[in-house]
Amino acid sequence: LVIGATGVVGRQLVPMLVDEGHEVTATTTTTSKAGGLAAAGAVPLVMDVLDAAATEAALAAARPEVVVYQATALSAVGANMRKFDRYFAVTNRLRTEGTANLLAAVRKIGGARVIAQSFGASGYPPEGPPAQDESAGFNPKPPAAMAGIFAAIRRLEELVTATPDHVVLRYGGFYGPGTALDRHSPQVEALRRRLLPIIGDGSGVASYLHVEDAASATVAALNAGQGIYNIVDDEPAAFRDWLPYVADVLGAGPPRHLPVWLARIVASDAAVYLMTQARGGSNARAKAELG
Repeated sequence: LVIGATGVVGRQLVPMLVDEGHEVTATTTTTSKAGGLAAAGAVPLVMDVLDAAATEAALAAARPEVVVYQATALSAVGANMRKFDRYFAVTNRLRTEGTANLLAAVRKIGGARVIAQSFGASGYPPEGPPAQDESAGFNPKPPAAMAGIFAAIRRLEELVTATPDHVVLRYGGFYGPGTALDRHSPQVEALRRRLLPIIGDGSGVASYLHVEDAASATVAALNAGQGIYNIVDDEPAAFRDWLPYVADVLGAGPPRHLPVWLARIVASDAAVYLMTQARGGSNARAKAELG
């Protein structure tokens, strides 16, 4: 059972699972997207995991051996860093209320392996190395605009790791088709127009991940692993390195530079944190245990 199957990872994941011979039930909250899931070889199901009764009914009907939880509302994320907390409001609920509803339904059918999407792109303690392992935990004092996001991620991980058979996948920041780093996304358009500057020294680090790699790692976790894994590219990149590179690939002018004091006024503390203090993740454990 893939919940959130029409998101950027789900669209890659469902065909992979079908190609491997799995029987896949795939959920969406939008009726118009059910046909695409059926065309991909899955049994479509229109369901909102924030509806506890509907979630319980879906689990009872599908009786899955594995539940893959991919529900987010990240398509709402835009380039305005002042609205950072608002962009993630629904996703925060999916990571807290939605996870609780799902796991309650899993218990009622007698259990299933649970594989859940988490986030490990830029949340590790800022005083650590650029690529930190899973044990580092999240920054305990994030900017106010990001506090709700970190709290929701922590809650999701607490709930999932309390289940007997589980894997938590801390994906990096997505790039590839349909993501925030797609050629036609608001963030890329801002970069094209030189509206996405490098703040301060740009030493903040982020881990990235192509959505196809996110899906293949999820398939790898069907029958291997237990616990939390960073699913990220090999080398986290500082903003001062990757922003100019992407601008060059797009044929845009180089990003402007913005001092920290000015960025706090025109952007946000979240933007300052990401570009000057954030740290990414190491994928060593995933390579060793998930292949």
